[in-house]
Amino acid sequence: MKLSVFNVILGDRPFEEAMKFLASNGVQAVEIGCGGFPGKAHCDPAVLLQDDVKRAEFQQILADNGLGIAALSVHGNPVHPNKEIAKGFGEDFTAAVLLAEKLGVKRIIAFSGCPGGSPEDKTPNWVTCSWPEDFQGILEYQWKEVLIPYWRETTAFAAAHGIEKIALEMHPGFCVYNPETLLRLREAVGPLIGANLDPSHLFWQGIDPVAAIRYLKDAIYFVHAKDTKIDPYNTSINGVLDVKNMNRQTERSWLFRTVGYGHGYPVWKDIISALCLAGYDDVLSIEHEDGLMSANEGLQKAIAFLKDVLIFEGANKGE
Repeated sequence: MKLSVFNVILGDRPFEEAMKFLASNGVQAVEIGCGGFPGKAHCDPAVLLQDDVKRAEFQQILADNGLGIAALSVHGNPVHPNKEIAKGFGEDFTAAVLLAEKLGVKRIIAFSGCPGGSPEDKTPNWVTCSWPEDFQGILEYQWKEVLIPYWRETTAFAAAHGIEKIALEMHPGFCVYNPETLLRLREAVGPLIGANLDPSHLFWQGIDPVAAIRYLKDAIYFVHAKDTKIDPYNTSINGVLDVKNMNRQTERSWLFRTVGYGHGYPVWKDIISALCLAGYDDVLSIEHEDGLMSANEGLQKAIAFLKDVLIFEGANKGE
């Protein structure tokens, strides 16, 4: 396995400085945001697609620091019911695919997206219960009329430009939010679709990441390293569906934490071992969203923690 970092955490630093920092801390690859919610701080496809010199400089900085590109990330909502918003996210995805082709990158990280509840809606509608029957009608519309057609067309475009894996982060608020919905879309669209397994989003839903790994198996295309701390007192009162602002930390049922601050070594070692058993020998990419510590400290602690947890050398399978 290899240790990666999602570059958004260092977006306030110049690209060259950020890459030197990662290399000096033993990081081996970088996941690069190039549109959508992650932004374009270090990687703007509008520039790099048109300017061969700047693209070569971009690649040289990575090479000089011994860093590979783990993936290009362009998380967004390309099926947003507001057509202008959807168009913007869709254009970002298209640009990411075209840039990946130029860079020789075969993997894109994204969200599935979430449509409205009907063609007349203006905002996304994420269904969280099965009754009243209105919700079943919403799901039928979202999946059959919007989500599946969009991803069939999009995966065909991506495949035509050399993309081999689209790893969708299973994120509440979007149609693909757990292993079952991930595999539902994969079955409908094809094997270009796989999972970006982020344990933090599984923990707070009550999903065991090890069980999810065993269920998804070779459909796991990428892994984020981020943790969640469940507050047992607040959860006992209000459950895990918590829509309070992340700044209301003492009141929330759960908080995103740096790896090791939500679950300790035994849990993360079990996750890594399960990934190995599932045949995943690829990167773990640190994503920092811990509101209790700075980006610098959170990143440093995550790197140190994962160096003790990751299995960098596979077993000798010979006799």
